[in-house]
Amino acid sequence: MRDEYAVRAEGLEKKYGDKRALDGFDLRVRRGTVHGLLGPNGAGKTTAVRILSTLIRLDGGHATVAGLDVAARPWAVRSRIGLTGQYAAVDEVLTGRQNLEMFGRLFHLGGRGARRRASELLDRFDLSDAADKGVGKYSGGMRRRLDLAASMILSPEVLFLDEPTTGLDPRSRNEVWDSVRALVADGTTVLLTTQYLEEADKLASHITVIDQGKSIADDTPDGLKNTVGADLIEVVAAEVADLPAVAKVVARVCAGEPEIDELDRRVHASVSDRVAALTEVARTLQDEGIGVEDIGLRRPSLDDVFLNLTGHRTVAEEAA
Repeated sequence: MRDEYAVRAEGLEKKYGDKRALDGFDLRVRRGTVHGLLGPNGAGKTTAVRILSTLIRLDGGHATVAGLDVAARPWAVRSRIGLTGQYAAVDEVLTGRQNLEMFGRLFHLGGRGARRRASELLDRFDLSDAADKGVGKYSGGMRRRLDLAASMILSPEVLFLDEPTTGLDPRSRNEVWDSVRALVADGTTVLLTTQYLEEADKLASHITVIDQGKSIADDTPDGLKNTVGADLIEVVAAEVADLPAVAKVVARVCAGEPEIDELDRRVHASVSDRVAALTEVARTLQDEGIGVEDIGLRRPSLDDVFLNLTGHRTVAEEAA
C-alpha cells in the first residue's frame, strides 16, 4: 500500500559543534498538500530541508521522502524531489527560456526534450510573454516563478520551498502563492518553510511549528488557532499613558489576562461571550472617559499561536 505521507521524519538530529540545529525533530507531510514549517530564524527549518533534500547528512533519527530513506538512498531521493532555496538560482544574463533549457540539459533531457519541457513550464508559470527576455529584467516575482519552474523540470513528487518569498513585495508574493497552489492542484506535495505567518495561513493545510530544533506543535491552521482559546477583544488606546486604564477595564470583563503592546498602543484578551464583552468594554471605557482609537473582535491569528507556544514572535513579525 502506498504511504499516505510523502515525507516522514522521526527524531532528526543535527549538530554543528556544540550547537544542536535539530534536536529530535519530527515531521509528517501528507501527499498532495502544502505543509507549512513555521518558525523564526535559527529554529532549524533550513537544516531540516537540507537533510530531507539530501544536501547534508543527519546525525541521528530517520527520514523518508517519497518512500525512500534519505540516508540510505540519497541518489534515488534526488530523482523524486525539487528544491527552491531562499534566493533565486537562475542566471540573470540568460533569458527565461535559456535558463530552463539549460536545466533540462543538465537533467539529461537532451536538446529536443529540454526545449519542449522549457516551453511547457514557461506556459504553466505564465512566463511565455517574457520567455525571451533577459532574466535581469524580470520582477522579483517573475524570477521566483522561473526558479519554481526550474525546480519542476523532472516533475518531482515532492517540492521543498525554503522561504520562497523572502524579500518580495506583496504583489510578487501573491504571484508565487498562485504558482504553488497550481502545483499542488496537479498533485505535487509541497513542504514550505516560512517565517511569514500570513504565508503559512494562506497556503498550508497543515502546519508544524518548530523552535530550537524541535517540533512544538502540529495541526491545521484553525486547529492551532483554537489552542489559543476563544476570540479576542482588542482595544487600541488613544495614548500610551491610557494603556493601564484600558487594560484594567478589559480585565474586569474578559476571561483571559490582558496583554499589552505599548508599541501599537494595543490591549487584547480572550473573551467567552463576544458581543456582551464588546458592549461592556465599550460602555465602560466611554463612562470612564478613556480615549480609544479602535475597538473590535478578532479570531486568534498564527502570530498569537506562535507567541503562546514560544513566548516570542517570529522574526518577520517583530520586524514588521
